[in-house]
Amino acid sequence: MEKGGSRVAANKFKILVVDDDPAICQMLSLGLTNEGYEVKTADNGETALQIIPEFEPHVIILDIMMPVMDGYELCEAVPAISGASIIMLTAKDAPKDIVKGLRLGANDYLVKPFHFEELLARIEVQLRNRFPDLTGKRTIGRFTIDEMKKTISLDGKVLHLSPTEYKLLSYLLWNANQTLSKDKILIHIWGYDFEGEDNIIEVYIRYLREKLGDSEHKLIKTIRGLGYRLQTEETNT
Repeated sequence: MEKGGSRVAANKFKILVVDDDPAICQMLSLGLTNEGYEVKTADNGETALQIIPEFEPHVIILDIMMPVMDGYELCEAVPAISGASIIMLTAKDAPKDIVKGLRLGANDYLVKPFHFEELLARIEVQLRNRFPDLTGKRTIGRFTIDEMKKTISLDGKVLHLSPTEYKLLSYLLWNANQTLSKDKILIHIWGYDFEGEDNIIEVYIRYLREKLGDSEHKLIKTIRGLGYRLQTEETNT
């Protein structure tokens, strides 16, 4: 990986560092920013949960031992609000701790003390898994997501979406062919403390269907009693 000039760095991927050690947060923030990443930090899991929906990180670097909400708790909470990859970075090196972290949803686990170059390599692996060409673009069925430009194309044509429509369609696409409950959608798009209209999800699903020309609901399917599913594969259901 070339210092300051890798394909990953040039694309301004976002990384959230969650650690209660100010020295670690400062070191990682400076180092990752120097590599070209956009970085934010939080000193506990509860603060991180407030940052994630707005910041929309691609990777979360997560300590375990923190006040208020520890890394294990945050790891469990993240999938409901974000598709970010999680790299646990912690002094807890016992096999049982590593297994616990991975089983709770972490994508990787790195023990302190660590080499910064190794962390960079592990970040790149996570980004490469999500964006194989590291351009920030991903094709899913007939759709192409460009996370750098915040656009989504259908059959090669860019859709004109509001920020909320983009966020909702992205979430459906990253979870394509899976049924998402209304609760998960509400938390991911509007946050835990949303107090708006009860039918906000139905309203935005209707907006998306109109822009996708999906009057027959072949792309965004309503799964009665469960939620919604964006279909990119042929199915008999």
